[in-house]
Amino acid sequence: MDRQAVTVIGLGPMGTAMVNAFLDRGHPVTVWNRTASKADHLVARGAVQAATPGEALAAAELAVLSLTDYDAMYAILESATDALPGRVLVNLSSDTPEKTRAGARWVTERGAVHLSGGITVPPSGIGRPESSTFYSGPREAFESHRPTLEVLTGTDYRGEDPGLAALMYQIGMTMFWTSMLSYWQAIALADANGLKAADILAHATDTMTSMPGFLDFYAKRIDAGVHDGDVDRLAMGVASVEHVLHTHADAGVDTALPAAVVALFRRGMEAGHAADSFSSLVELMKKGRTA
Repeated sequence: MDRQAVTVIGLGPMGTAMVNAFLDRGHPVTVWNRTASKADHLVARGAVQAATPGEALAAAELAVLSLTDYDAMYAILESATDALPGRVLVNLSSDTPEKTRAGARWVTERGAVHLSGGITVPPSGIGRPESSTFYSGPREAFESHRPTLEVLTGTDYRGEDPGLAALMYQIGMTMFWTSMLSYWQAIALADANGLKAADILAHATDTMTSMPGFLDFYAKRIDAGVHDGDVDRLAMGVASVEHVLHTHADAGVDTALPAAVVALFRRGMEAGHAADSFSSLVELMKKGRTA
């Protein structure tokens, strides 16, 4: 069975993992990277190294971009626009939904098809069917190239709007970075009290494992516009988060993160939500509302 030829532009850890996955499955792969030496071990495995971005694009209908952001895409492809017509660009670079939409327009205006992607796993997850990537853009192009894209990860198509994949990715990153910072905060507090990360790992894991039930419970109420204080009240939450803040201050630990949490809770109190659920804070956070 003939495998689809693929071009991969950008050979950081993620791009390199993608090339290896394609090679493992027998796909002819052409690569280009600004630092050419990063392709050496991939060429040794059978990839073809292009001398220019234009040459790389000309080698295959399907081109996967793994770059820092969309500014990097412009910097690389502005010298290769003659090679864009007829190509399908799958941009798996991270950026904002609005910059993604602008990038999709730029690519489309130059005769290519643009699919946006948001990979939800680190490079070690590439090549695993249980991993997942969000995609958005023209459905026909996505369906046509889905078998090849599924070499990388499972696929989750979100619609024609090119910004939707980026949005879903950034939603995940919003939760990931904040959650991991909360873990670092907990480790710092533990350390100030003579405990190691390993000493609190089981407790931290149990805490994180309990979260899906909370997410499900509050999602239904928030979508229904219900912030009744029948299960919890913001006023009680303020007392709790202030205890967290004071615990860190007493231990001499950095308080920037818990202080930010307390500030948000206090804004909710000032907006008159003392008797409501702390889920009412979401209303303050929507489009920067103050009440």
